[in-house]
Amino acid sequence: FVQALSECAPVCPQFHLALQSGSDAVLRRMKRCYNTEQFRQAAARLRAAWPLAAFTTDVIVGFPGETEAQFEDTLSLVREVRYDSAFTFIYSKRAGTKAAQMPDPTPQEEKTERIQRLIALQTEITSEILSSQVGKRETVLVESVSARDEGWVGGKTPRGHMVNFPGNADLIGK
Repeated sequence: FVQALSECAPVCPQFHLALQSGSDAVLRRMKRCYNTEQFRQAAARLRAAWPLAAFTTDVIVGFPGETEAQFEDTLSLVREVRYDSAFTFIYSKRAGTKAAQMPDPTPQEEKTERIQRLIALQTEITSEILSSQVGKRETVLVESVSARDEGWVGGKTPRGHMVNFPGNADLIGK
């Protein structure tokens, strides 16, 4: 798949890789069909084809039975992959799911503290990635006029980063 995709010139190098957890034990309890090594290999294949690929992800903190060590595995994998951004969630019970029946000894306060640590780490990584782009020229697909200043427009780079710059509505879609 990566080989075929890499041969398509107009592909934007922004990929959503739904991690969910950096712990194989938690992934098994979640009934995910991949493990962390397969996840690492997928990210490495994409980065080999697109060295400047941008990755986004979803991470669930506090899945029933998640230990501190398993959460640390998630932080470690987030550091390793270096996502451009992440959608982070504290696990919440869903009626009718198997997970809703699992014992969940982790207090809510601990889950909240964990997600705060994850968000802080991701904020740091995102800041480093965006700071490395300062001063570089980028292609931007203009999407809209700024709500704050009609003399500015906003759009996204091929990696999905939002950029604002001087311009007018004539640039939308270009």
